[in-house]
Amino acid sequence: MNELIGVICLGIGIVFNFFGCLGLLRFPDIYNRLQAGTKCVTFGTIFLLIGVFVYTGFTSLGIKAILCLVFILITSPTAAHAISRGAHHSKVKLWNKSVVDIYEQEGEGKK
Repeated sequence: MNELIGVICLGIGIVFNFFGCLGLLRFPDIYNRLQAGTKCVTFGTIFLLIGVFVYTGFTSLGIKAILCLVFILITSPTAAHAISRGAHHSKVKLWNKSVVDIYEQEGEGKK
């Protein structure tokens, strides 16, 4: 039963990683690409690591998968936020069909 649940989690992770990579190729600007790269790929990688943990159990590989999961949960959103703020401070333009720029409205880009 654990093998089946692990394989299902691995499959879900592969699908989310695929769609995240597709979003990196297809979205028009850096901000939309960061959205795809952060949410989809992080979610997919988390599912892959959960699948590895469920499949292997409390072995050394399973414990390493959980540690990597925690590390990715902390670093991926933080890094994406730092990259997007850096891009905004460097005056990287939004896509021409973007509706709103919250950073600009709040005065974040005026430093």
